[in-house]
Amino acid sequence: MHRRPLLQALALSPLAAAFTTSAQTRQQGRPAAGYGPLRPVADEATGLPLLMLPEGFSYRSFGWAGEALANGGVVPGAADGMGIVKAEGETFTLVRNHEILGVGGGFGPAASHYDAGCDGGTVTLRYDRAAGKLLEMRGSLSGTLVNCAGGTTPWGSWLTCEEIVTPAGHSGQHRGKPFKLEKPHGFVFEVPADGASNAQALTALGQFKHEAALVDTDGTVYLTEDAQPAGFYRLLPAKKGNLAAGGRLQMLRARKASDLRTGLKPGQQFDVDWVDIARPADGVGDNGNNGVLNQGRAQGGSLFTRLEGLFAGRDEIFFTSTDGGDAKAGQVWRFVPSQQRLELFIESPGASAFDYPDNLCLHPRTGLIVVCEDSKQPVQRLYGLRREGGLDGLFELARNNMQLAGGELEKLPQLKGDFRGAEWAGTCFSADGKTLFANVYRPGFTVAISGPFAG
Repeated sequence: MHRRPLLQALALSPLAAAFTTSAQTRQQGRPAAGYGPLRPVADEATGLPLLMLPEGFSYRSFGWAGEALANGGVVPGAADGMGIVKAEGETFTLVRNHEILGVGGGFGPAASHYDAGCDGGTVTLRYDRAAGKLLEMRGSLSGTLVNCAGGTTPWGSWLTCEEIVTPAGHSGQHRGKPFKLEKPHGFVFEVPADGASNAQALTALGQFKHEAALVDTDGTVYLTEDAQPAGFYRLLPAKKGNLAAGGRLQMLRARKASDLRTGLKPGQQFDVDWVDIARPADGVGDNGNNGVLNQGRAQGGSLFTRLEGLFAGRDEIFFTSTDGGDAKAGQVWRFVPSQQRLELFIESPGASAFDYPDNLCLHPRTGLIVVCEDSKQPVQRLYGLRREGGLDGLFELARNNMQLAGGELEKLPQLKGDFRGAEWAGTCFSADGKTLFANVYRPGFTVAISGPFAG
């Protein structure tokens, strides 16, 4: 029951002319030029150079851990996955995960607690882009554990995913204090744009180490698993738009390829089909917490490793494998639903080229993919990725530059330390493509980045 490294920012752009790569850069295996060199940029909210960005880009931070929630308590840390669930003119409603493994009492209204003693969950934020002002923060789900990533739904809600599997009644010690969980964990929960979640576990989506969720246009829900080994899943819902009604959970099976972790080449393609998971809520099974994976594996389901971010374009779904590939530095996969075809889109030859990709999102107009980094590097980056050129299409879009001596933040003067190694997470673009929202995991806050994303 501990956090693993995560990586969260991917960016694709078909505008090849906007991105150049020198021969020297390719030989050294470093990110391509992208929008230009990065330099420290002052946060418009705090005045501090928290990020490094290209010329012409700006940002504003909001929703810091430790600030007060409108419905009681304070904002937790560990800001992870996030999505825009509602947009009204210049006002955006975002739901943000808090990946907390703790047993202390939760936050927000008691009616939104799943397992009352657990500290993970979600916070809902309303942000006015025109005014550059946070309008409200409130707890919207708690009593969960290790809420890592998730995904938005077409009907305007957020699916938050637990990245841990425990049976009901699980007990032990946490930070020197005994605990006992009343309910099982390892599920997906739905959070509405307004109000709070009903804290109902969506058991048809499986009990496993969930990472991300994606609802495709036909209602199919795709799911990644952050485990070693891992599976790639989908739910065929019994009723489109009503996940509580259940459905058929299935695991991907690549024909003639039972293990997709290593030994592959970028561009390699596989025809796929799917095998049914008979007992989706049996995540513990007979072997630790691999009950769902083992059900699929027994029928030839294909193995990945540490699947993370998940995002859809037009008839294509991208997802990342944080430590996949021969160098164990990461893979990006592309699945085409209409053809039931899987492709290894890129694979990192080593950490110096591309290291531990995590969450990702897609620019709504240019096709730019933004990938979050969650690696062991001393400074974490947001990457841009264009389709042409494979790894030569990678470039640095942003860099975490947060270093505090203490006392610089008026509302949170106690914060101090070097946070440059904190991962990026929760990237999502506004529908007009003008603003990229993203989270810095530790100490936990959100930024709204603006700039010439269209190239």
